[in-house]
Amino acid sequence: MHIFTKMKKELYQKIEIPEGVEVNIEGPKITVKGKEGELKKKFNLGKLEFKLEGKEIIIGNKKATKNEKKMMNTIASHVKNLIQGVQKKFEYNLKIVSSHFPMIVDIQKNKAVIKNFLGEKIPREARIPEGVVIESTKDSITIKSMDKELAGQAAANFEKSTRVTSRDRRVFQDGIFITGKAGVEM
Repeated sequence: MHIFTKMKKELYQKIEIPEGVEVNIEGPKITVKGKEGELKKKFNLGKLEFKLEGKEIIIGNKKATKNEKKMMNTIASHVKNLIQGVQKKFEYNLKIVSSHFPMIVDIQKNKAVIKNFLGEKIPREARIPEGVVIESTKDSITIKSMDKELAGQAAANFEKSTRVTSRDRRVFQDGIFITGKAGVEM
């Protein structure tokens, strides 16, 4: 009979706070302010310590297991995205492709209405999250937001709303597709 014990290590991760960014931590909540605006996020920390020392954010635990290490890395990525977002907005580029029927994208307050997609009489809709700015031209859409998750969700909503079902994708290649996301060309 074997007795398995969890390996426990002292693990801490430090995140530098750049010049011009102000960070405030109250328990599991973090508030990040920069030249673009302010972002707030609440984390499920579990057994992790989350504190601010000088110009560094420290996340970790004295007796961290693999699960705490995974949580620590995930939280660190989210915090880095928050810091990056208040310095410069995240930008997603989408391309409107319509080979059969001319598609019209009408941007309203909290939704986008896609008319004449594949000749359909009923327009399709894509929800736009609060805090996202959308610029649309005849054949492209640009999505900008401080929050990377909101910008990505808005882009995914556009792509999902124009998904072609029950037709051959090789023939019907119409839709709205992500061509660049947050600094990465696709």
